[in-house]
Amino acid sequence: MNNLRIGYAEEIINPKPGIAIEGYYVPRFAKGFLSDLKAIALAIQSGSKKAVIISLDVCEIDGDSLKEVKSAIAERTGLKQDELFVCATHTHTGPCLKEDVGFVYDGKPVKEYLGLLVKQVASAAEKALKDLKPAKMGYAVGHAPDRIAYIRRYKMKDGTTMTCPPINDPNIDHPLGTLDQRVNVLRFDRENADSIVVMNYGLHADTVNGELISSDWVGWTQATLRKSLDGVKCICIMGAQGDVGSTHVNPTKSDMNDTEISFDNEMKSPGMARFVGRALAGTVLQVYDKVEYNDVEDVKIVNETFNVELNVPEKKDLPLAHKYAELHAQGRDDLIPYKAMELTTVVAEAMRMVALENSPKETEMTMTGLRIGNIAMVGIPGEPFTEIGVKIKELGGYDLLMPCALTNGYEGYFPSKEAYMEGGYEARTSRFKPTVFDAILNVADTVLKKLKN
Repeated sequence: MNNLRIGYAEEIINPKPGIAIEGYYVPRFAKGFLSDLKAIALAIQSGSKKAVIISLDVCEIDGDSLKEVKSAIAERTGLKQDELFVCATHTHTGPCLKEDVGFVYDGKPVKEYLGLLVKQVASAAEKALKDLKPAKMGYAVGHAPDRIAYIRRYKMKDGTTMTCPPINDPNIDHPLGTLDQRVNVLRFDRENADSIVVMNYGLHADTVNGELISSDWVGWTQATLRKSLDGVKCICIMGAQGDVGSTHVNPTKSDMNDTEISFDNEMKSPGMARFVGRALAGTVLQVYDKVEYNDVEDVKIVNETFNVELNVPEKKDLPLAHKYAELHAQGRDDLIPYKAMELTTVVAEAMRMVALENSPKETEMTMTGLRIGNIAMVGIPGEPFTEIGVKIKELGGYDLLMPCALTNGYEGYFPSKEAYMEGGYEARTSRFKPTVFDAILNVADTVLKKLKN
């Protein structure tokens, strides 16, 4: 017996021009807009049980900001905070929500923006709950086309490892990892209302660059589907994308159409965002009419808190870390003997060491699981590598498993165990020891089992 009701709402969450932009370790301040940023709410009900998925066009939502958002939603809707599944789209042309982003800036506009964000997100959640209508759910798995996503970590011929090496660098040997090109698609057909698509795919929303606010490829995917499917609404939820970017390191001439090489050696431009967004919308269109419909008899959400080991620095590494962190804070990156992505790596690594200098050996984080019938979403509070997403999908027991990055908080990168030995930006800057890989998989397994009970 089908017992599903679905509601949808969205609100614009644009900041004022001038706000600091998050996503890199260089100062950027918004000069205008390429596209609107949105808070999208999907309300789900089965019987007396409810949950709300929130998608936010921000780079990340830290713990303090998340508390404000959840508290406002709970106060306005009567939902419990643990019934919320809040995801960031990870756009690198969105506003900062916190002070510690790698450069010094005026925090007042950010505090003002956070107030607007909280208000708009709570409004979207409230409207989505009021919009609940009988619905049926279908699911499918598509396959993304070539040329939109690549493993961005490479083994170099000299034996080193680089994240985002220079284009056409003759020292590049091979990528360190295997892409997961599966695109998870949920389709909710509602009575006398627009259908809703949830798309889940692992790829950094970092294809634009610059100082214009943008929802990156996410906005293009949503807009393209809306036009192609008579107003069908779309929510994009990031999959395991910690080691996945959009740059082909040995591009053909056509790969460079309407794009350019950015300061960090990647292919970025508004045109690149359009290309990726349209390609992923096309993937959804290929499977949209052939979803498998299943009855939904119940909905369940669980939150599992666990401890992970922190990557506390060794004392011998701290003097240089403090030096690099101080130079960066002073705007003197020119005195740090690295360039492009190598500079970003050593600066971020130094900031990680300084931040953890006097920290405890462990920290606590929470993973959230959401089950809709026999479909499960595993919410991870950071950026897991592709391998983590693949292994979560292999846990089985469900018709479809969807690893969801940047969900209910942001704790940083979750690399594979091998990455810590290989090196590269993500592993060197991760706050966690290699044991985090197994910890996440073990807790994901626990969450999925509790969702079944």
